[in-house]
Amino acid sequence: MNTQKQKRIKEILSKKTVGIAGAGGLGSNAAVALARSGIGQLIIVDFDVVEESNLNRQYYFLDQLGMKKVDALTENIHRINPQMTIDSVQLKLEQGQMHTPFVSADIIIEALDDAKTKKIFIEEILEKLPNTPIVAASGVAGYGHSDRINTQHLGNLHVCYDEQAKSSEKDVLLAPKVCLMANWQANITLDLLLGDNI
Repeated sequence: MNTQKQKRIKEILSKKTVGIAGAGGLGSNAAVALARSGIGQLIIVDFDVVEESNLNRQYYFLDQLGMKKVDALTENIHRINPQMTIDSVQLKLEQGQMHTPFVSADIIIEALDDAKTKKIFIEEILEKLPNTPIVAASGVAGYGHSDRINTQHLGNLHVCYDEQAKSSEKDVLLAPKVCLMANWQANITLDLLLGDNI
């Protein structure tokens, strides 16, 4: 392992702030991956609480049932990296104000559940924060076919997607594919933040 390179990566990432919209399957797992990678600060925005049905794919535990997701996720991340700065924002994102919590972010991960909300959020970020890259995901339901996952780069919008995800898979959310997409988002985020600086 190249320790000089590792040190340089750590130095760069420790000064970066990543915003995460949603703390469900995508958001919670992406947040943990970024925390383990050495990101300096996270802004995590979600309005929901941990439910038992979340445990098959989200980074929460039985003893956290009923907790606000942003608080439970902060607790879990601090068990990995106690020094990490986390702004946990308990908030339902409303159109016209969705960008507000993320104005200080270097990059934003879209990790929302509803397709309509995803679209509104992405459009608002691109309009209100045009210089901030956003990493979105689509087609996370189902299982298998990990070779179908692609990334499309459209200016500051970077979309991870499975374009062949079947509509019949929409109701099936399982850990392997959800975590794969979340880590794919985290990986693209690191690539964008590090660029050619290494």
